[in-house]
Amino acid sequence: MELIDFILHVDAHLAAFAAENGAWIYGLLFLIVFVETGVVVMPFLPGDSLLFAAGALAGTGVMDPWLLFFLLWFAAVLGDNCNYWVGRTLGERVYDMDSRWIRRDYLLRTQAFFDRHGGKTIVLARFMPIIRTFAPFVAGVGKMPYQRFFLIDVFGGLVWVGSFVWLGYGFGNLPVVKDNFMLVIFAIIILSVAPGIYGLIRLKLASLRERRAGG
Repeated sequence: MELIDFILHVDAHLAAFAAENGAWIYGLLFLIVFVETGVVVMPFLPGDSLLFAAGALAGTGVMDPWLLFFLLWFAAVLGDNCNYWVGRTLGERVYDMDSRWIRRDYLLRTQAFFDRHGGKTIVLARFMPIIRTFAPFVAGVGKMPYQRFFLIDVFGGLVWVGSFVWLGYGFGNLPVVKDNFMLVIFAIIILSVAPGIYGLIRLKLASLRERRAGG
């Protein structure tokens, strides 16, 4: 419940933390982004909404927007790279795992996404919760060439962090947005998960058609 409250009222929580702890807000944001992208067992931490709220907070003068942008970009890239090397170290034996920490269905869903979209998955997955956390891990498991992964990931992190931080900075403090911030967070969450839900429905329908054709 506390995590849900943090996600839905992320702007208020960040503002309160910044008021009480000053520059430590940079460290908190860095840690959340790093863990959300770099620790495969923590895919449910806020991502898109956190970046937007952080950008909006920077728009009030509490944080330097450029420092925030580069710091969170570095956190996102560092997290993905750690995730990649964990996956590469573990190898394909992870597909035999199915625990509360590493869900096999999440791995298979991300692998299916990789099979459809190839290397651009690293960029597209940035905007999709859960898949965002598992994509670099699966890239490592599949031994995607590291140089290719790194270059794509640096670009993907730039697009992801830049888009939400600067959108928050530019629009997060407009009266209509501030007065309806929870609705904005809901909209961001829905838009983030919609592609994954659409892809899952397509897979289910394709599987159903195959069963009917085989029958």
